[in-house]
Amino acid sequence: MSRLVAAALALFTAMTAHADGVLTEFPRAADGHPDLSGVWQAVNTAHWNLEPHVSDYPVVLELGAQFAVPPGQGVVADGTIPYLPAALAEREQRFANRLTDDPEGNCYMGGVPRSTYMPYPFQIFQNAQDVVIAYQFATGFRRIFVNGEDEAPLDSWMGWSNAHWDGDTFVVEVSGLNGQTWLDRAGNYASANARIEERYTPIGPNHLQYTATIDDPTVFSRPWTIQMPLYRIVDENFQLLEFKCEPYAEERIYGHLRKPGTTAPEGASRQ
Repeated sequence: MSRLVAAALALFTAMTAHADGVLTEFPRAADGHPDLSGVWQAVNTAHWNLEPHVSDYPVVLELGAQFAVPPGQGVVADGTIPYLPAALAEREQRFANRLTDDPEGNCYMGGVPRSTYMPYPFQIFQNAQDVVIAYQFATGFRRIFVNGEDEAPLDSWMGWSNAHWDGDTFVVEVSGLNGQTWLDRAGNYASANARIEERYTPIGPNHLQYTATIDDPTVFSRPWTIQMPLYRIVDENFQLLEFKCEPYAEERIYGHLRKPGTTAPEGASRQ
């Protein structure tokens, strides 16, 4: 009887959440936890700079306003990232060389947490044992182990993710990052020693509050947190399409290996 009641409650919840095809409350999975499944996207300027920033010149002046940096209020909870002095100098060096050194330009995966707030959608698939996130940029992919306890077998761009539920908040512990990713286009970064706690909390039928706390004592004087809302894409029949960025990066990465006398592929000069 208890199973029948539970099934009826689940059906009632699903009907309520999707009244007239419009979500009126955050959907829940069969186990009672919020169902994070769907396509999501951040809408802010964090991918340019996590900290507060004003408008800046375009990285390529010839492109005019198309690639100028838009202003942003920042998403760092305390306003400023607490770098150690040597690490701050490294960040400034990365900023100076951002046009050539940012791994995004090489089509490398964005890592965690950067993949979340890059200007591309991502899709969450959820069941009781695993949560999978597919990112549009560079075909990034994460498998998150619910109630997992294993450590990363090796370091990687997207790291190793174990998770648990804290009430309605999905908490993800990330380790095993390779330290090669940046946190934004301004040169902010963490090392391979970083451990990150992500929290996904429903705050409305189509909104998640996302926070990521970064703990890396080799780079920062203390743990620090970013926070932002994520928006569900509600366009009818929306699909996460492939963004194959590899062809755009080949000339940048391998162009110097071209045999003398040969020319770049057609269109490479427009990159």
